[in-house]
Formats: sequence, structure tokens, C-alpha cells
Amino acid sequence: MNLIIDGGTILTMDKKGMIKDGAVVIEASDIVDIGKSNKIRHKYHGYEKLNAKGKIVIPGLINTHQHAAMSLLRGYADDFPLNVWLEKKIWPLERYMSGHDIFVGALLTAVESIMGGTTTINSMYHFMEEYNEAQAFQKIGIRAAVGHVCFSWRKKEDKNALHALVKNWHGNSKGLIRATVDPHAPYTVDPKYMKELREITNELNDKYASPRSPIIWHTHVAETEDEPEKIQQAFKMKVKNGVFDYLDSLGVLDKNTIAAHCVALTERDVQILKERKIKTSHNPISNLKLASGICPVPKLLKNKIIVSLGTDSPCSNNSADMFEVMKTTALLHKGVNKNPMLLPAEQILKMATLDGAKALSWEKEIGSIEIGKKADIVVVDFKKPHLTPLYYEPSHLVYSAKAADVETVIVNGKIIMENRELTTVNVEQVMQTAEKTKEKLLNKLG
Repeated sequence: MNLIIDGGTILTMDKKGMIKDGAVVIEASDIVDIGKSNKIRHKYHGYEKLNAKGKIVIPGLINTHQHAAMSLLRGYADDFPLNVWLEKKIWPLERYMSGHDIFVGALLTAVESIMGGTTTINSMYHFMEEYNEAQAFQKIGIRAAVGHVCFSWRKKEDKNALHALVKNWHGNSKGLIRATVDPHAPYTVDPKYMKELREITNELNDKYASPRSPIIWHTHVAETEDEPEKIQQAFKMKVKNGVFDYLDSLGVLDKNTIAAHCVALTERDVQILKERKIKTSHNPISNLKLASGICPVPKLLKNKIIVSLGTDSPCSNNSADMFEVMKTTALLHKGVNKNPMLLPAEQILKMATLDGAKALSWEKEIGSIEIGKKADIVVVDFKKPHLTPLYYEPSHLVYSAKAADVETVIVNGKIIMENRELTTVNVEQVMQTAEKTKEKLLNKLG
């Protein structure tokens, strides 16, 4: 489809900056032109036109840490600390989840994400061949990095799942789906297996990937202060200088690693993040809800470490809303550092778009509205009382806008939502199926 998004204020997130009364030209899946509307509209004839007057046009938001299928557990185990939440509540129920349950949960999260302006999800969960998250994301039409989470207690099953995931899905769905290798955490994956997973990742990259679309590592690291003690208890390994220092001693870290949370970091950890060019995913709402702590984002940024944003699961966050994450990120770090100038709105938007793309090693295709990149674009309706009057668009997007203000979403040049109506699935049916699936799951638990 050839399309012109015309008349809106475009926040490109690249060197063109903000273009008022601008236009974006899309041919098939690609952005082919950007500029002032009066110069663009007369150059292209016979294109469909999307009127964006009074609206803001931004790159699609990128959620760099999710467990999408866990929307089925939304609200199931609230108000517990992380270890109780996981070991006593979540893992016992997850044992009863089938592949179809995972598909339904991911479908629900993908719907919620699109309706909130998120066009790319990085999700870590259990991959099963018959039904899985990748199928759900393909059905919706969202862009996604899909991983299989690995644990020491099921090595053979993990390896089979990883090979099936990568072989069948990396680069699938017209390039919308990529595969990732996901060691759960340093305290659930033993040192030997951690090294083996790095070797497997290298082998899979050699066979199925390219430098432009690598198979990345996605893992939880330093999520709580007691993580070094957990590693020592589990594997009799002493962690003296921080969890990243421990992982670095295993030789498993590289520039295509994205580490979620990074709450409890030592000075040595920060040094390793910088040296190895590791990317991070900041999940402030989930970390606050589970009382895990606060990632030292200003320190990471000062050290030129890529910080992206994630919601974490709809079970530990209760939402897949990246607008909530943006606002919380900005306010949290201003408050705890007692500095209102930290993390201005423009920087927050960059973390949710271009830096999110960099964190997923996908920045050559997405993250900004730029000629030659894929058309992952969101149109936000600013004709709302809570967005009036308007002084500065980035400020309103971070501090005032809501997920419900997203009007139109385009992924890979295809309109996935228009005027709040999804074009790929029936939202009511997805919700009804999710509710029925939840009831069946609870019955299995007894």
C-alpha cells in the first residue's frame, strides 16, 4: 500500500527533529519521503491519504522487556515480593499453561500493545511448536523479538525449543519476527549451561542470522539486591564484584545482549556494561510494584550505556502501557535524585523509540521516522482536553498523553489500527477467549 500521512506534527527522532504540518510518504513497508506537507503532497499522486491534522506522528513505541503470555495472570498474584510472587504463585500456575494458553495470552497483550501505540515487543516466555507467542504476534501484525526462556532444570527441552524457534521464526512474517535466546537469570541458569547457551547462540547466528538481524540474548540481571546470594546458594559460586562481573567471568556477554532490570549494580557492573556495550531495559513500574529497587538510569546514561524501556509482564506491571512507563521513568528519577532537570521529555521519548531499537539491535530498520526505514508509525490524537493547550509536543507525550489517545497504528507499512479499530482481529473475541482460558487454567490448579 502507498500512503501519505499528511498534516500532522512529526517527531522523527532523528536529525530532522520535529516537523510541523509535515507529511510522511510510505511505499509498501518503507518510508520513502518526509518533509513539510506543502512540499510533499504535490509530488505524489494516487496515494491513499491519512489526515493527521491536529495530531502527532511518532515512531512506534518499543517495549524491550515483556512476558506477553502472562496477561492471563494479570492481577492473579499482586502485592507479594519477587521470590514469593515467582516461586509460590506464578510458577505453580504456569506449570498448567498449554501452548494454546500461551498463544491466547500473547494475543491479548499484542492487542493491548497496539492499542497503546507499541509496535515492537521483546518477549521472553516458553516456546512450544504447536502454539506460541510468535504465532500470536504474527496474527496481530505486530513486530516482535520472541525468545524461549531457559533454565538449568530442563536443558534438553530448552535446546530443542531454541532450535525450533530460530529455524521456524527468525526473519519470519516478512521480517517482523526475530528469535532470541533467553537465559532466565544468573541464579536459575548454572555457569556451565550459561556458557553453553552462549555457544548455541553463536552457532544459531552463524546458521540463521546476519549482522543486520542478529539473534540476541535477552536475560534478567541484577533484579534484586540479594541476587549474588541466590547465585551462591544455587551454584556455590561466589559473586564478589557484582552480577555482571560474574557473567563477564564466564565470557557470555557481548553487544547483542539486552539485560532487563539492572537494579542492583556495582561500580564494576557499570564498567562492564560500558565496556561490553550491553544494552539495558528499564522496567520502573514492575520494579516498584515488586519493591525490587530502582535502576540507576542517570548513572548508566552518564556512562553512555543504552537504556531502553519495558513494561515487564502484564502480571508484574498489570499493564502493557508504554505511556505509563515513560511518565513513571521521568518522574521517578527526578524525584529520587531531587533534580527536576534529569531525564527531560525528549530523552524519555528517545528511550522508548530509537534507543529501544538499538537495545534490540534493530535500529537500522526501526526506531525513527527516517527515509529507508520501515514504516512503524503511530498517530496520536491531541484534540483532547487533557492535551490542551499545547506548548511543546514531547512534553505532552510523556507527561499528559494516555494510551487511549493513540488513534492509528502502522506496522511495516500496514495499518493495524485505524480510529481505534483493529484491522487484524476482533478485540471482543480475543477478550472473551482470554477470560475462558483463565477460567480453565484456574480449574487445572484446583
